[in-house]
Amino acid sequence: MKKYFTVLLLAIFGLIAFSCNDRNDDVVVNDQDTYPKMTDITGSFNAGNDYTIAQGISIADTDVVLVYRNINSGNSNGTVWQLLPKTEFLEGGRELDYNFLFDTSRIEVFTEGNFDQSTVSATEATTYLNNQRFRLVLVPASQGKNANLDYNDYNSVIKFYNIPDRK
Repeated sequence: MKKYFTVLLLAIFGLIAFSCNDRNDDVVVNDQDTYPKMTDITGSFNAGNDYTIAQGISIADTDVVLVYRNINSGNSNGTVWQLLPKTEFLEGGRELDYNFLFDTSRIEVFTEGNFDQSTVSATEATTYLNNQRFRLVLVPASQGKNANLDYNDYNSVIKFYNIPDRK
């Protein structure tokens, strides 16, 4: 009888201990619809498009867009990606800024200058305005939180987010 009493006492003690346990565990949410991805856009900046290239996207309102400009297009030394925003310093004290805006459904990459952009030379237009290629990297903000990551280094970014590079 003493053996049954001990088992019963242990069972009651276990039930009480389990029910009194703090069950306010942190909830881990696995967001299945958000993942790092990238896409490329190419376009030319001109007065007709208000020096803006637009692209539709679909991201959560907590996600982040990184935009890189290919600054080595047409060069046999390989592709070099530069993070925006970026200012290019032209002759005569002129500055041409590349920047972007985004929301959950659209991104706009645009140029602004401290001069009338329609006055660029043909060589400058070829280098800075015509057939510009940009890489949009869409990443969940939660994945990069507190990350020790140099976002200026495109290769580090795609490695961190495990995004296959497009050659």
